[in-house]
Amino acid sequence: MNIRIKKYIICGALLFAGYFLATQHIVINERDFRLLKKSELTYEYTFYNITDKTPDEVLRINMLRDDGIGEILVEFGYLSEEEKYNLENYYDSLED
Repeated sequence: MNIRIKKYIICGALLFAGYFLATQHIVINERDFRLLKKSELTYEYTFYNITDKTPDEVLRINMLRDDGIGEILVEFGYLSEEEKYNLENYYDSLED
């Protein structure tokens, strides 16, 4: 009986971990990281390292831009609010 309960607990933990990874971007900057909620369940860009990337490269990715990575770039000091606004508007205008 105890073995079966342990298996259920392990399966539940693995399912939770998989669901968590499908719902969050983990944005890594050197030794620091931030969680960013995804707009849809997917494993694309689950772990995204911005350490050696320019803000332009990061905001070029539609999924990350739509989910709000610009705020994280401002928080880490890569951009000002005005620069974020300008880059987001630029790439949003390219989509249309």
